[in-house]
Amino acid sequence: MTVTCVTQPSQFKDDVLHWLAEKANVAQFVSFDPHGCQRHCRVQGYGVDHRFPSITTAAEALLGNSGSVNIRTYEPEKAKSRDFIYGIRSARLVATHIAAFSSQGLYTIVNETIDVNDGGVSGVALGNLIEFSPNDTPRCVEPEHIEKYGYPASFPKLTALSLLETVYGFHPDLSHYQSSQRVEFSIHPLRKGMRNEHTIVWEVEDVGEFQHTPKFSWPNRFSRFIGDKAFGLLVANTLRFPVPSTKVFPRSLPPFHFGLKTGSGETWIRTCPIEQQPGRYTTKLGWIDPYLLMQQEDPERVNIASILAQEGVDPQYSGSLIVDSTGNVIIEGVRGRGDAFMDGRFTEKLPPYVKTSVDRLYDEIADVLGPVRFEWVYDGDTVWIVQLHMGATTSFGNIIYPGDAAFFHRFAVAEGIDALRKLIQRTGPNEGIILVGFVGISSHLGDLLRKAKIPSRIEAPEPLVTTN
Repeated sequence: MTVTCVTQPSQFKDDVLHWLAEKANVAQFVSFDPHGCQRHCRVQGYGVDHRFPSITTAAEALLGNSGSVNIRTYEPEKAKSRDFIYGIRSARLVATHIAAFSSQGLYTIVNETIDVNDGGVSGVALGNLIEFSPNDTPRCVEPEHIEKYGYPASFPKLTALSLLETVYGFHPDLSHYQSSQRVEFSIHPLRKGMRNEHTIVWEVEDVGEFQHTPKFSWPNRFSRFIGDKAFGLLVANTLRFPVPSTKVFPRSLPPFHFGLKTGSGETWIRTCPIEQQPGRYTTKLGWIDPYLLMQQEDPERVNIASILAQEGVDPQYSGSLIVDSTGNVIIEGVRGRGDAFMDGRFTEKLPPYVKTSVDRLYDEIADVLGPVRFEWVYDGDTVWIVQLHMGATTSFGNIIYPGDAAFFHRFAVAEGIDALRKLIQRTGPNEGIILVGFVGISSHLGDLLRKAKIPSRIEAPEPLVTTN
């Protein structure tokens, strides 16, 4: 079905909702003119435009279905709403507010409250673009909201719908709108609205053809919501790159699953912070209760968004790939599992055929996403992505993060990542760090220094001098 929308400048907001309810799932509502006379009704259990004897009885019907209502006000000749009151639970209070707004010559719409903090998302679909955020209304795309709360997730339309279907387990009902239509929507884990469906449509406006190439970017509000690692892997899977079978246990949603079977039958537990925090939290081969782990490692519930249970890969080689400040691709790793490499304990020369396979995968990903960084595992046949992040790095040669310093701390990589994290915390504003040892510039040690923006470089240890 294709929805055709012809919007006239003088069209009333409740007329638009009334028309929209014929084609889409809208929030239940009753509307009134400035004299308190009812205009439209869309309430479950009542006929279209059922006439209630009073404002109070109309509010009681809405409250009986939803428990809470909102009031929107508007003037017919103006596109934007006026006052907005959220979460009213008293029919008598609804009538009082409407009487006050009527005295100002305002039209009112009373609609069921749709909880935006229920684990769903709200956003806007326009042309080939869908943008959305959790815990917000469709206003999340407006500049003042972005300045205050951060950027929404932004995807090509088909990619967004596929990604959201993976997370929520149903296909959002947004496919059939025309490219010239701007659609404000919200998506909910529990069904809502007049039709009792997962997708609520709030507004459809014909704005003409819209040409825009969506730009993948994170962190964003949705990546923080489900966790940085989960989001990167979800994007890679949605774009059909090889990601091991992964179950995500988020704080705010039911578990969801994506990825391909690797055949190992083993489980890695990976802690998933809101934003990347290299090497700080647990990564372990073997099962751990994900919710107990979240409680143990983040009792304040401020750092960890989810836990990943990921099928392991039988590793011939493992490692990491970054792009340096000149655009060169750097591929590093070790034979077998990559724990020691990522923790900075070991690195070795990779066979050319392994580097070629990893480089080929990078080219495919970069064609879609631009410069990226990722951790990989090669099983002799497939290069699997086990972490994916956006963007090139500031590194070049043996320089991890550029800059001059009056004093450089020398840090032996054998001391480990936790010791480096403590050194970073006590490093002053005009100080730098030299990593001494055989360590990859793409390891977690390098990630830590880049994230901290501390002038830093790698030096090989002094050779041992022996005497006979």
